[in-house]
Order: sequence, then structure tokens, then C-alpha cells
Amino acid sequence: MRIEQELISIVPEKETLITIGVFDGVHAGHRYLIKRLNQRAGEEDLLSGIVTFDPHPQSILRPRNQLLWLSNLEDRGKELQELGIALIAVLSFTPELAQLSAREFVALLKKYLKMRGLIIGPDFALGRGREGDANLLRTLGQEMTFSVEVMPPFTINGEIVRSTLIRRALAQGDMTKVESLMGRYFKLSAKVISADKRGQRLGFPTANLDIRPGQALPGNGVYATITQVEGKQFASATNIGIRPTFESGKKTVETHLLDYEGNLYGKELQVKFIHKLRDEQRFASSKELEAQIKKDVEKVKIIARELK
Repeated sequence: MRIEQELISIVPEKETLITIGVFDGVHAGHRYLIKRLNQRAGEEDLLSGIVTFDPHPQSILRPRNQLLWLSNLEDRGKELQELGIALIAVLSFTPELAQLSAREFVALLKKYLKMRGLIIGPDFALGRGREGDANLLRTLGQEMTFSVEVMPPFTINGEIVRSTLIRRALAQGDMTKVESLMGRYFKLSAKVISADKRGQRLGFPTANLDIRPGQALPGNGVYATITQVEGKQFASATNIGIRPTFESGKKTVETHLLDYEGNLYGKELQVKFIHKLRDEQRFASSKELEAQIKKDVEKVKIIARELK
């Protein structure tokens, strides 16, 4: 069984307190739950652990309804480690795993991860047909000697914080709401790939980002961003869209780093989205576009100064 092959390679140094989920975006609701996980693990001398999945379970359970993800697996792992999680178990979500009963799944966690306790959200369920809700898990916990704690929903302005809510705000370009719901700025990590160098000809060279399929993006427009490259941060203006002035038709993400000198091709960038400056628009000429980009850059400079 593949799940056992993956779990057997993880050898916790002591018993664990675990939470389970995809943790897409590692948003404010996730952080609320993780804070409690770390607190209890410290009090009870347990390892704090997270069991997560790749790919997203919905890609297997509902393949026709693919979700765009807020953060890739690598970025999720870094975020979780920075939050103090001691153990991260990444399980391949397969049809075989989806058919495990709740009892079979938690038995594997007991056996391989030395699970002593489980912390879950209010809507959590696991196992075939989502049979393993809070009530069943408590029953299994009494039988198999592990505790179950159900956290109340985490809300902001009366809304329960969920990844779906963040995706909606992101698509609308509402970066203030996205930041509030995530507890941080939304960010993209991607390599710079070759492009047509139009930005350079306009006097504003841009780095064209290689966005992975399935990545959720802010709605089309121009954004004030902060871009990190090789450990250094630069104020930047980032455009998402189809570049209607040039009728390219292909959606791109390209960023202009202020005060950066050098060749970015092939380098890994991390772009944090701070504020939407404007919608994408078509200009009558390259000169009009160049004039607007100058205005965009000036706004970016003002926002960057305010962040310092």
C-alpha cells in the first residue's frame, strides 16, 4: 500500500499531536488552528505534526471541478515550518487512499506517526465518503486512545476564513481583503523565462514568470508588488493579463523591478502582491502605454516608501 510506504519513511522521535488538511495558502484560519496545535503539543510534550496531501483531494474525487491552488506544495511546507511545525507528512492522494475507511486511516496514523491527539476544524471529515466526522473520530479516539479537539470556525468580519473565499477576493484583485484573510501578502514563486523584451524597448524591462498550471492568480491588472531575488527585495510593478495593446492574447505575469541591475533570466523570484493599481487596459500607442507605466512606477515608489 502506497500510503504505508510513505508513512514508514517518517520516524517521529516521540508521540505526536496532529492536524490534517491541504492547508492551501496557509491562511489566517490555518494559522489559528496551528497556533493551538503548537500550544497543546508544547504543554503535553508531543511533536506538532501535519498530515497533508498532494495532489489536492478534489483533483481525484472531482476531476471535472479542478481547483486553482493558492500555494504550491514547496511553499506550503516552508510556511508550515516557519510556523513551528515539527513534522510534515505529505501523502499522495490516490483513489486507493480515498477508499480507506476512517478507522483504517487513523490506525495508520497511530501506527506510523505515533498519534496521541488530533486537532480538527468544525467541518473536518476523513475517510471513505467523509464518514470520519468529529463524532466518529471521538468514538475511535476512545477506542484507540487518542484525543480529538474540534476548533471553532475562525472568522474575519463575520466571514469564515476559507481558501474559496480567498480565491474569490484574489480574482477580484482585492488585495487588502486577501491580505486580511491570509494573514500575510499573497505571493507567487516562479522562475524567469525568456520573453519578447517589449518592456525593455519601452524603457521598463520586465521579468516574465513561468507560472505553473493550476496556480491561482490575482485578476488581470497592474499591481504594486515586492519582489525577492537572491535574498534581496525590490519594489516592483507587476502586470497580469493578455497585454491588449499588443494583442498578444496569451495571459502572462511579468514584473518590473525598480532599481535592479542585472540579468534575471533563469532566476527564481518571489513576488508579494501589495495593492492593485489599476485594471488592465488597451492603449492607442506604445507612447501612451509608456506614459502610463511611468505613472504606475511612481505609485509603486510611494507605496514602497509607506511600507518601510
